Amino acid sequence: MYSVSKLTEYSASALERASAELRSALAQEAVAVKNEAEWKIFRDRWMARKNGVLTQINDLWLKAAPKEAKREAGREVNLVKEQVEQAVAAAKIQSQIPTLPIAHAGSEPSEVEFQGKAFEKAGLVDITLPGIRRPIGAEHPVIKTMNEIVSVFQKLGYSVAEGPVVETDYYNFEALNFPPNHPARDTQDTLFIAGQAAKPPRERLLLRTHTSPVQIRTMEKMRPPIRIVIPGQVHRNDPPDASHSPMFHQVEGLAVDTNITFSDLKGTLDHAMKALFGSSVKTHFRPSFFPFTEPSAEMFVSCFICGGSGTRGAEPCRPCKQTGWIEILGCGMVDPNVFDFVKDKGYDPRKVSGFAFGMGADRIALLKYGVDDIQLFFQGDVRFLQQFA
Repeated sequence: MYSVSKLTEYSASALERASAELRSALAQEAVAVKNEAEWKIFRDRWMARKNGVLTQINDLWLKAAPKEAKREAGREVNLVKEQVEQAVAAAKIQSQIPTLPIAHAGSEPSEVEFQGKAFEKAGLVDITLPGIRRPIGAEHPVIKTMNEIVSVFQKLGYSVAEGPVVETDYYNFEALNFPPNHPARDTQDTLFIAGQAAKPPRERLLLRTHTSPVQIRTMEKMRPPIRIVIPGQVHRNDPPDASHSPMFHQVEGLAVDTNITFSDLKGTLDHAMKALFGSSVKTHFRPSFFPFTEPSAEMFVSCFICGGSGTRGAEPCRPCKQTGWIEILGCGMVDPNVFDFVKDKGYDPRKVSGFAFGMGADRIALLKYGVDDIQLFFQGDVRFLQQFA
């Protein structure tokens, strides 16, 4: 029968040899348990407070260890204690199964084999053992960025609106003041659904090139005032490279009411950028052109990577191209021609005004996470994506 001996050496190999001898004896004695009476004897022999095996190894291994070896000895004693407790718990089930087969002839049964046989024979599940855990996913970095943007505008009172990805020419172009010969209507820029030639031009289907059609659809359903933010997936006929993708994501916004001015637009976006990138960023607007807004502007924020200096130490700042400014979005006041398409819904351009803006969530995610290739977001490489979990 196994008895605990005092250690004369406390090296890692010596502790491992002593533990292996103890585990072997533990497994042999555990398998030999046939009934409850034998189990109680087995339990007391190993776990009794006064003279149990665990008490002995605590005295003879841990307390007797020199100061420099106590840490390793303590770790080994704790490991042995866990194994003894598991073996005693499994032996209790073993004692309730008289017909449970004993170890294979000529082999030394392990603790794991013993526990497995006991639970399998008993038809029980040990809820104290770790189960098989399904890995929990996390938000994709682009979706996470979109949700952060949407959250900023929701706190300003905006509602979230969504619409179909497959759109008609009417909602994607015509109702947004795109002229019939606009380059965006060419197949070089837009992905059209096949087999649409027989339909009237305004009814032909395409993959939406922006989330702006949702603005028209929302105004058809709701009378002013409205304030909506529109996240979604869009498509354009762009060859994939480090900065372009035929599929990407946008977040747009629309606010319509009486007496809305460009100052309201600037104040709203300035607040949003500070909420997204920090209170120290500055905003800058430059004139631009979009068919559905007039006047139109491109908005820049001071580079939150280099602090607007254009340099990062001795190196130039690439995200802002050494200018100290990063272009974030396009915006402007809603063109009265757009309101004409929903005039009968309460959007008389003589009575209401509004502003709209749109930003690429993928581009903001690139800047935020320091990624230099947009294709990495869509290749599905778990090794890359789990960095953002």
